[in-house]
Amino acid sequence: MKLSHRITHLTGGGSDGWDVFYRARAMIAAGEQVTELTIGEHDIRTAPVILEAMDASAKGGHTGYAMVPGTDVLRDTVAKRLSDRTGVATTRGNILITPGGQSALFAAHHAACDEGATALYLDPYYATYPGTIRGIGAVPKAVPTRSRDAFLPQEDVLDAAAKGATSLLINSPNNPTGVVYPRETMEMIARVCQRHDLWLISDEVYDTQIWQGEHISPRSLPGMAERTLVVGSMSKSHAMTGSRCGWVAGPEEAISHLITLATHTTYGVPGYIQDAAVFALGEGTPLEEEIAAPFRRRRSLAQEILAQQTLIRQIPSQGAMYLMLDIRGTGLTGEEFANRLLDAERIAVMPGESFGSAAAGHIRVAMTIDDTAFAAALQTLSRFAGEMAAA
Repeated sequence: MKLSHRITHLTGGGSDGWDVFYRARAMIAAGEQVTELTIGEHDIRTAPVILEAMDASAKGGHTGYAMVPGTDVLRDTVAKRLSDRTGVATTRGNILITPGGQSALFAAHHAACDEGATALYLDPYYATYPGTIRGIGAVPKAVPTRSRDAFLPQEDVLDAAAKGATSLLINSPNNPTGVVYPRETMEMIARVCQRHDLWLISDEVYDTQIWQGEHISPRSLPGMAERTLVVGSMSKSHAMTGSRCGWVAGPEEAISHLITLATHTTYGVPGYIQDAAVFALGEGTPLEEEIAAPFRRRRSLAQEILAQQTLIRQIPSQGAMYLMLDIRGTGLTGEEFANRLLDAERIAVMPGESFGSAAAGHIRVAMTIDDTAFAAALQTLSRFAGEMAAA
């Protein structure tokens, strides 16, 4: 039987960008010691107090079908969080609870794009973005950014790409670059969206991981609330990656239709997970800061180590749990460097090319192992880069 073109072409007919990661995992499965600096998975697990709340809810009977839009209490809690942090009045009618941020991205594009519509996203990008757009029947179009601009979008480039498009997907703090978009960049993005009547889909799952600057949700800018869909998640802020609990925030009309979509797809999120999310959000910023603290420390460690050499250039690391490193001085592509580093030093990083052509010649390093091991791995990586440049 023939499979659908849509399902067989989610990656555009090429690699999904995870080849080095898969190879590293195969080596680990074969018994080899590999230092993984690949995916954005916390090295600490979900806090025991959150798991206790989840356990109590499950044992208390909240294991049946939950309300498809999300429980009232979680929708209210998320709405209050967004209202408090952005100043935009938000109610449960503006919130749909989803099985994680990835499901929210899929849903948001369904709301914004018809079949065949052009959906923009910035290059470099999180690896699932173009496949998510293809998955809803839209046409993905990458908007290039440049390393020398810290991968910030430029108005002339974005404006040219926006002609005839329907939506724009952005991500700040950014994965993979670690860059936090400043206010002037967000205001420029808002101008372009209003000029070309675009939906803006804002992926804000790293909003609690800010090392420099401030997080600005574009939904808070003048004239943007009615055209912005915000994607949020418990995964990064509360180390609840496996719990799969996220949300879409947006205009009530859009959310009402997305609830219908959820009825026909996910049918909601388990109630005991939603109760755990309510508890976790109720712990406030102290818990969020505790979960973010290791990445703040490791960013400082990385800056100290990288300052001792001149070959590798670090893209400004202002947020999220990643470093984007320019290794073009070695004469290697990101893929070549990552594969050689894995073979020679048993250290796994993600090639920049996994995140788009704009990041060619770069690598992404996840700050997701303990401080001592992370510092040692980064020192080894720096030494290895010097050896490659001298070869």
